[in-house]
Amino acid sequence: VQLQASGGGLVQAGGSLRLSCTASGRTFRNYALGWFRRAPGKEREFVGAIGWSGKIYADSVEGRFTISRDNAKNTVYLQMDSLKPEDAAVYYCASRDRWYSRNERDYLYWGQGTLVTVSS
Repeated sequence: VQLQASGGGLVQAGGSLRLSCTASGRTFRNYALGWFRRAPGKEREFVGAIGWSGKIYADSVEGRFTISRDNAKNTVYLQMDSLKPEDAAVYYCASRDRWYSRNERDYLYWGQGTLVTVSS
């Protein structure tokens, strides 16, 4: 599976961005997709994921971020609303079989990352 993340950019605090993660290779609908982020000087952290059993989000983004998927387009989206300066990071998408996980070690395939910058 190859993953391509896109949609990052510069946005003002309070604004919105939608990230996309497009997959190629195998049957997309069989996979869970996770979003992670790494801010400067920090470790990579879980943002949210979608899989066979539904969706989960980190507490820090719950209610502001929404994950959705379009299997026909082999794409998962991360809609980010009410962005805060602390959301600025490189965002990565990753995939694993079927079930979502908060643990990055459970994911086999990773995209290259897309940069989100939030100005205050």
